[in-house]
Amino acid sequence: MTATVTLVQPSPAPAVRSFGRLLRHREASFWALQSLGWSAYFIAQYVSALVNPDRMDPGELSAYIYVLVVAAATGFLLTSLLRYAYRRVRDRPPTVVVVTVLLLVYAAALIWRLAINGAYAGFMHHPEMLDSWARILASAVISTYLLLSWSALYFGIYYYESVQREREATLRARSLAQEAQVKMLRYQLNPHFLFNTLNAISTLILDKDTERANLAVTRLSAFLRHTLDQDPMKKVTLRQEMEALDLYLGIEKLRFGPRLRLQFDIDPGAQTALVPSLLLQPLIENALKYAIAPSETGGTLNIGARVIGQRLLLYVADDGPGLADAGRIGSGRGVGLRNTQERLAVLYGDRARFAPHNTSPGLRIDIEFPAEQAS
Repeated sequence: MTATVTLVQPSPAPAVRSFGRLLRHREASFWALQSLGWSAYFIAQYVSALVNPDRMDPGELSAYIYVLVVAAATGFLLTSLLRYAYRRVRDRPPTVVVVTVLLLVYAAALIWRLAINGAYAGFMHHPEMLDSWARILASAVISTYLLLSWSALYFGIYYYESVQREREATLRARSLAQEAQVKMLRYQLNPHFLFNTLNAISTLILDKDTERANLAVTRLSAFLRHTLDQDPMKKVTLRQEMEALDLYLGIEKLRFGPRLRLQFDIDPGAQTALVPSLLLQPLIENALKYAIAPSETGGTLNIGARVIGQRLLLYVADDGPGLADAGRIGSGRGVGLRNTQERLAVLYGDRARFAPHNTSPGLRIDIEFPAEQAS
């Protein structure tokens, strides 16, 4: 009987897919919405003048159209400039954002009101609109409300985008973690792995070394149970991660015997740090396959961890042949490394560092990301 493991990828909701399409055309969407909004402002103001009981005569109404053109065009230009200013402050602390927005909005409203009042004076022959700064400053306060509404809409869309980006990153992280777990299980359950492990157990039984044979079966069972039960998105303490790796390495130690030499350099302060579950297993798997197995004398595998400031450093090192180009993750040995690198990129973004480098002899892979302590 053949068991088939199927990886189910999370499917984004229709709203998320639509949002993704919007993000791909964000610049075009902004200018389209900007044009639509200020066109709606022009139409609303014109219709309001038409239905006003004290409506203007046809001559004034014709001149008022030019005033509205100036108002809409100036509003379009000023809010476009506000957008570029907001990009510089939108990720700052809330107090800084609020104060900056209020100052910029009032300054923009003052300029806008000067343009509108100037249009009244020029096209509708109302020079009194420019003869008093008190009138201009007071009317600028009224215009501030419209620009504040525009600003609120801008930040609302921006923060909505941020939430959706985080949601998409979470979905991608879950997908990659599940894929990494299934790939690991396929490796662990493939005939080659089972043949080597069971053959080693059989040899122990024939040698009547029942104690070690029983230990090997127990380790194999415990490790497989752990991999099946572990939530790939759950972060575990480094101590728990090392306990799982101890089960895995115990089985490999049975296969390689004295050819596999292990060294651990785990800082006590790092034991309670949180790490993505089963993060190091693909790196150790690569080291065993490409550094230990091909050598008649085997080799040494070194696993270390320490907290440096606010960051956690993990590393896996071997004394094998290394990589031809350690700075470039390619095919072959690089598959497990590339998968781990992609998973870190999704989970931590640019806050994570993944650095493979040759150590002459051998390869060392450093992984660094923000340290989180278990509560």
